[in-house]
Amino acid sequence: MNTPRHWIGAAFSMPNSKSIGRSASFGLLIATTAATLLCGSGAAHSGPCTSQIEELEQQIGHASSSAKIGPTAPQSVEAQLHHQPTPETVRNAERKANEDAAAALQRARQADTDDNPAACAKALGEAKRRWWIPA
Repeated sequence: MNTPRHWIGAAFSMPNSKSIGRSASFGLLIATTAATLLCGSGAAHSGPCTSQIEELEQQIGHASSSAKIGPTAPQSVEAQLHHQPTPETVRNAERKANEDAAAALQRARQADTDDNPAACAKALGEAKRRWWIPA
């Protein structure tokens, strides 16, 4: 049952506890791809780090194909105090990590559009750290 309709439904449906990481990562990938297409990427305008952004998006796409890989966030204070996470806190942490990773990638795209290589490099570095992709 690997039809495009199933993939889209899986990306935006409420995931169960076993599929939350894969579904969240896949949803982020679809949202990122859609934003790129809707914003009119690439061929007409090539900014200072367009190729690096495209390369990172490909790496994210490869990383998203694994059920256990996705954006990361710093360890919470509760975790440092050895408190057990609840399903809700896990979902919230994954949602926040996805939002932060998507925001970093969007900042890189905006800096690229604005021809600001320093801001683009900074945002790309943050996005790579969020996805655990080597710089």
